[in-house]
Formats: sequence, structure tokens, C-alpha cells
Amino acid sequence: MLRAFEPTWMVRSVFHISPQKLKQHGITTVLADLDNTLIPWNNKTSTEKLKQWMQALHAVGIKLVVVSNNNPRRVKKAVADLQLPFVAHALKPFPLGIKRVLKQGHLQRNEVVMVGDQLLTDVFAANNAKIRSIWVKPLVKTDLLPTRINRRLEKVVYIMMRTKYRVHWKEDID
Repeated sequence: MLRAFEPTWMVRSVFHISPQKLKQHGITTVLADLDNTLIPWNNKTSTEKLKQWMQALHAVGIKLVVVSNNNPRRVKKAVADLQLPFVAHALKPFPLGIKRVLKQGHLQRNEVVMVGDQLLTDVFAANNAKIRSIWVKPLVKTDLLPTRINRRLEKVVYIMMRTKYRVHWKEDID
């Protein structure tokens, strides 16, 4: 059961993920959660740090697609200045939003990775879609109520995974 939540990699921040290493792993497309993964949940727009990371991805030929459970209006506003494709109401932990991106982009599962700050939604959805995942720490420590509830459950799952699989946070993917 724990394997359903086990990420491929655990990296401290999305901005520590090396585009060159992603490329070495055959990744052509990064699917990323929006809130607390790419930008703080209470930010209305993108950040300079995100723009720089996107430029680094673009430089090695990797596309970025936002896959968010948030409503389309929120996601559209947050990524408007980035001109990023996105899927809103992705219904994570179900793999529906991820599968939609795979189908629309004619992507193979082995060339895609999902990056997100939640085990119970982002990583679980990636594992359900049979793609690789990168679990990152949230950008800010505050959350909306539903996410705070998830974080408590997530903490228990993480402790169990750490004990059983000896998983730990790294500065970048292997």
C-alpha cells in the first residue's frame, strides 16, 4: 500500500530540480502542480524564480504543463504572464488530468514526470498514471483547510515510508 505514495525522487524545492538531469532521464515534459509547488498558494501571479527555472527547462527542450486541482480562473490568472498550458480541475489523486495531458500531447509515460508538493494528491496521481514523480516541499508553510488535513495524513505516510524504504530529501534528482 505504501508504494502507491512513494515518489521516484524527493527534492527540497522545484527550483533545485536540474533540467539537465531531467533530460538525462529522458524527460521531455514536466507536469507540475501550481499551488505551493510552482508558486505560493496565496500568490496571484508567477515569480521571477519560476520564470528563471522555466527558461532553464526551455533551454534543454523540456516543456512545462501545469496540472492543478484548482479552478480554471485561478490557474489561468496565475500563469497568464507565462503562457503555460494547463489542466485545471485535474481531480488528483485520480490520474484523469495527467492522462489528458498525455493523450493531448501524444506523450509516452516514460518521458513525463509529475512534480508536486503533496503525496496524497500529486505523487499518488502520478503513480496511478504510471509516470515518474518528484515530491517537493511546499514553498510556504501555510495552506488552505483541505490541504492542512491532507498534510496531517501525509506526515503519517511519510514517516511510514521513511522507516520502511529509507527515503529522504535530496538537493536534486539522481
